[in-house]
Amino acid sequence: MNSIGLENPGIPAFIEKELPPLRKLGPAVIANLSGSTVEEYSEGAALLNASSVDMVELNISCPNVRAGGMAFGLDPGAAASVTGPVRRALSGKPLMVKLSPNAPDLAAVARACVSAGADALSLVNTFKAMAIDIHNRRPVFDNISAGLSGPAIKPIALRMVWELYAELRPKVPIVALGGIACTDDALEFLMAGAAAVQVGSATFARPSTMIEIIDGIEDYMRRDGIARPGDISLRGD
Repeated sequence: MNSIGLENPGIPAFIEKELPPLRKLGPAVIANLSGSTVEEYSEGAALLNASSVDMVELNISCPNVRAGGMAFGLDPGAAASVTGPVRRALSGKPLMVKLSPNAPDLAAVARACVSAGADALSLVNTFKAMAIDIHNRRPVFDNISAGLSGPAIKPIALRMVWELYAELRPKVPIVALGGIACTDDALEFLMAGAAAVQVGSATFARPSTMIEIIDGIEDYMRRDGIARPGDISLRGD
């Protein structure tokens, strides 16, 4: 569990100081955009649109300060209200929306985001959780609740990706995340319908995790005679 928020130097500092060395590495750069109001999101999107980032991932799990702190990603209308303006601010870059697993109707939120202009969806973000210090008899985290990530959420995340892929019309690419720590985990998500995967928590313990997963997927494809990652699916599909 973590309650560290989204600490960062801000978009202008990121564009000036952190983006140039990332660009030299070669792979596409995807910027994760957060905010607390629609205006903040739109302003951030405009800055990123003028930068050299290749894609923007819109984090709608952030609290909407004008809706009593409820996360944008919990309600289809709220999700669309921020996705639309961000889409318009990103004139030439693809937009991926990162969904919250805590939404009462995830499919409805996903459809609202796609209708508002999302080119892809990523799921799942952290689950709302809690811990109590039994010696001090107080919640461990000052905010009471915290975000649960890592291997514990993988089976739930896998089920949610599977269900959303089956239900979503029209189809848009789904980028899966949630407890992915090895090649087998990534392959499961690809077979569940994901077009790609993200790796987060595992890299803190093993920074080479993503490279190991890429190598492992390539080995799996060679062994099974699979030409493209998009062809990795359940037998019979």
